[in-house]
Amino acid sequence: MRSLLFVLSLICFCSQSALSWKKEEFRSCDQTPFCKRARSRTPGACSLIVGDVSITDGDLVAKLLPKTPNQGDGDQIKPLILSLSVYTDGIVRLRIDEDHSLNPPKKRFRVPDVVVSEFDEKKIWVQKVATETISGDTSPSSVVYVSDGYEAVVRHDPFEVYVREKSGDRRRVVSLNSHGLFDFEQLGKKSDGDNWEEKFRTHTDSRPSGPQSISFDVSFYDSSFVYGIPEHATSFALKPTKGPGVEESEPYRLFNLDVFEYEHESPFGLYGSIPFMVSHGKSGKTSGFFWLNAAEMQIDVLASGWDAESGISLPSSQSRIDTLWMSEAGIVDTFFFVGPGPKDVVKQYASVTGTSAMPQLFATGYHQCRWNYKDEEDVAQVDSKFDEHDIPYDVLWLDIEHTDGKRYFTWDNVLFPHPEEMQKKLAAKGRKMVTIVDPHIKRDDSYFLHKEATQKGYYVKDSSGKDFDGWCWPGSSSYIDMLSPEIREWWGGRFSYKKYVGSTPSLYIWNDMNEPSVFNGPEVTMPRDALHVGGVEHREVHNAYGYYFHMATSDGLVMRGEGKDRPFVLSRAIFPGTQRYGAVWTGDNTAEWEHLRVSIPMVLTLGLTGVTFSGADIGGFFGNPEPELLVRWYQVGAYYPFFRGHAHHDTKRREPWLFGERNTELMRDAIHTRYMLLPYFYTLFREANVTGVPVVRPLWMEFPQDEATFGNDEAFMVGSGLLVQGVYTKGTTHASVYLPGKESWYDLRNGKTYVGGKTYKMDAPEESIPAFQKAGTIIPRKDRFRRSSSQMDNDPYTLVIALNSFQEADGELYIDDGKSFEFTRGSYIHRRFIFSNGILTSTNLAPPQARLSSQCLIDRIIILGHASGPKTALVEPLNQKAEIEMGPLRMGGLVASSGTKVLTIRKPGVQVDQDWTVKIL
Repeated sequence: MRSLLFVLSLICFCSQSALSWKKEEFRSCDQTPFCKRARSRTPGACSLIVGDVSITDGDLVAKLLPKTPNQGDGDQIKPLILSLSVYTDGIVRLRIDEDHSLNPPKKRFRVPDVVVSEFDEKKIWVQKVATETISGDTSPSSVVYVSDGYEAVVRHDPFEVYVREKSGDRRRVVSLNSHGLFDFEQLGKKSDGDNWEEKFRTHTDSRPSGPQSISFDVSFYDSSFVYGIPEHATSFALKPTKGPGVEESEPYRLFNLDVFEYEHESPFGLYGSIPFMVSHGKSGKTSGFFWLNAAEMQIDVLASGWDAESGISLPSSQSRIDTLWMSEAGIVDTFFFVGPGPKDVVKQYASVTGTSAMPQLFATGYHQCRWNYKDEEDVAQVDSKFDEHDIPYDVLWLDIEHTDGKRYFTWDNVLFPHPEEMQKKLAAKGRKMVTIVDPHIKRDDSYFLHKEATQKGYYVKDSSGKDFDGWCWPGSSSYIDMLSPEIREWWGGRFSYKKYVGSTPSLYIWNDMNEPSVFNGPEVTMPRDALHVGGVEHREVHNAYGYYFHMATSDGLVMRGEGKDRPFVLSRAIFPGTQRYGAVWTGDNTAEWEHLRVSIPMVLTLGLTGVTFSGADIGGFFGNPEPELLVRWYQVGAYYPFFRGHAHHDTKRREPWLFGERNTELMRDAIHTRYMLLPYFYTLFREANVTGVPVVRPLWMEFPQDEATFGNDEAFMVGSGLLVQGVYTKGTTHASVYLPGKESWYDLRNGKTYVGGKTYKMDAPEESIPAFQKAGTIIPRKDRFRRSSSQMDNDPYTLVIALNSFQEADGELYIDDGKSFEFTRGSYIHRRFIFSNGILTSTNLAPPQARLSSQCLIDRIIILGHASGPKTALVEPLNQKAEIEMGPLRMGGLVASSGTKVLTIRKPGVQVDQDWTVKIL
């Protein structure tokens, strides 16, 4: 009877969880002892000084010692070991840990498999340490070369680390412990009478290792705003959380949680945690700071004047933003990025954690999802309706109900009796399928996966050492221990066609609930004192659990395809390095205008912190969007890097053809826009894959000295060529749009020209949202609409040339086979297009060994901003003439009804993979 009541109570919980977010179920800072302790500390509280400086293995190594020797029988402050390393491109790594030679009770957890192996090759071995006495200090500090323009300073007394410029007045860039808030709770042995337990609601955390938190202040100099540290549903520029003028004093929380129907404009942590913050200021310079730590973290952005009574003097000539970083466990493993440009910082971060995986082409198209498509007949009908309404799409998704009783790697044999045949029918049209595989495994002795995981001991353990038993969609569940490389490799093997019966090469994977979500756990997640392989407590690895699950799944798909097929895996949980394994989405949003609006800063923040392949559920996961909201969401979402419609099973069906003919037309146009721009998006994904620069960018990344862009998070750049302004208010037919820079902008729909550096009140009729091409850019398109991206493979290209004030422009196009890893071995096409002096030139950017060829032609060249008059163009080396016409701008199948006439060169007949010129006569 008691077990029945327990089940009923959980069913009640699950049903309530789908209705609203209950704030009281999650801890605030005041209910989180390590956060409360750190926030109560006053500036200057740190009493540590630096001693015993040496060079070891190319690093500056020192001890952090108490300034006043330990006295009495109280807790002894033991020396900490500080290690400072320097890397190429302006990166400084600072690590602080306990002294292992003093035999602490256990080794603190260091997060593995996040920093890419190539990073070690960029190390600059410290050859010498200079000394310098900082003004006002009584002892010298240590100075280390970073690059030609920068050096790192380890200040001995008081302890401080900062990076500064070498020239001029040696302005600071980023500093740690400038306010003396550094605190490192050392591990100790439990004494009689010690009570290390922590309680929250009905849960008790045994905390077997006791308090072990770390906190410190970080300051960013010449800073106007700070950004980053996802995942939160809030503004792009981070607002102060503590200090004068701050009413609701709650830090930004980084603790991966299953948060349904989350609030917007809240510092509350969501599904992912990336402790990487970026600073940008009026000088146009950018810097960054990253703390590699998988334990819960809380971060305060401190309002100006927070330290008015501290008595600590910092350089008064530099504007500054101070922050406070607090974590429950781990070590100090931090990275300083000197920039100085916005793209420099994201490239520096990418050199540590990796660049984005190159997606398959299909993954950059439109995805159709719902919890749940009921059966094979439903799948077939949805698929056919897309064709009937001339709407392209690439992927159809199945949620948890496709399985046999929520046992992953299975199919409901009544609803989905022929899964392979179902997938092959989609594949015949170039379409794929995605099924869901979550980390909770149904505890059923007849379930093959549970039996094998139990026998091998592959589950996370509870604090007593037994297999952890929590509650999720299947009911009683255990969770695969993804911290272990051995277990991750075993998990990857489950995706073979032999093991995953019913799967085919056109099936890909969705990892949900991988925070991990535990319905009856504290804060709807796993207890912190659960145990992973090697005795690692869950508190130490929590934020990385979903990352390792994502990694194992992605590697499994690579294994399945024998290393030939690029994987596609969508993850909800996020951590540094996630970008190397697939896409993410912003979780369980709601069909509200504010959730549409906040999706932009969320996607921008993810891109800025490395995870560029992201998007929000079109229309909102919860609730029923009104047609106008749904249309506007499709119009914005067509520019998300990851473009998927998704909905909760309690909502009304919302496929694009269900809202009347006019709304179907508007949504179709939005999806067509995405497919038309796929060559441009794919080229940008390659840029992200090579450099780490995101596909979707904040305006200030392209215009770093334009202050009007610093706080703008309603407009965004797609690459360097397109600016998009969403419509986020019901009934709006106009939008205020700021167009930055000194050059002109061209309306994407009609070619009308606007001068940069001004704010315009733009028409935003129901047909479209404001979007513009920057003067000086060339954007590749494909204008023929097909059923899916793969059916566009052999279609011709259109080049849209937007001339600047010098009558010049340039752009790039990247092409590969769209699916394999052959591009890593040189099988790709990379072209650069330059328009200057009336001549368009195509040149090769690929290395000489690049060997991919293409028969695709350039079918149309559209030139914006060119004076009328020319009648023909000369194409070389073909030595033939091509027609020129003046008329309205064509955008795919649409022809502008008004606007400027543009010059179009029709059928120049040149191949996309060849060198050629087109001269306007």
